[in-house]
Amino acid sequence: MSKPAHALIEGKPVLVIVDIMKQSFAPIPPGMRNWRMPGFVEAMAKVPPLISVARDCGVPVVFVQEAHRPDLVDFGRELDGVEGVHCLETHSGTQIADELGMRPDDYFIRKRRYSVFFGTDFEILLKGLGARTLLLTGGFTDVCVHYTFVDAHQHDYFCRVVEDCVSGSSVEAHEAALRAMEYLQTGACRSSSDVIEALRAWAATARAAEHAEEPAAIRDPAR
Repeated sequence: MSKPAHALIEGKPVLVIVDIMKQSFAPIPPGMRNWRMPGFVEAMAKVPPLISVARDCGVPVVFVQEAHRPDLVDFGRELDGVEGVHCLETHSGTQIADELGMRPDDYFIRKRRYSVFFGTDFEILLKGLGARTLLLTGGFTDVCVHYTFVDAHQHDYFCRVVEDCVSGSSVEAHEAALRAMEYLQTGACRSSSDVIEALRAWAATARAAEHAEEPAAIRDPAR
């Protein structure tokens, strides 16, 4: 049975920047486990142009930061696997990367666990914004991006992961996560060029609709 095809953007989009922090662009210190796959920094560097297009198109941008208290009280089971202590509030590398150019009028969510939905006011924000499509970027593809995608899917949002603007803990994990997200929503994995084109088309349609709804006297004061 054929399924209805969905547009890249359904309803109002929101661009979500997951855990792109200062440490995302910094070299791995000597002696520390290399926690990112090859090409990680390059993928993160593709996000600022996408942010710029989103702003030009009137699309809200939400910056997300994983941060933990320095006494480790909120890690829970997060340290039972490969990961060690990370993203402490007191560490300068945990701050949102300067390269992203976060502005005071952007939205910011701090989370204690992997999913942006878990224990935050993210869904309240999305409802207030009238969001239907979430455009996900950042890292890790296989952890925080994937977990957020799954929760968004289960809350009935349309989910799109910008596949050249995310990166994972390894190539294998990154590719497996992309396949898993595509399994949940066909057409979920899209390139940044496709997303930019869709954003511009959405903005043009939204502006045309807004113009059509304006009273004639406002559109043409001379009449």
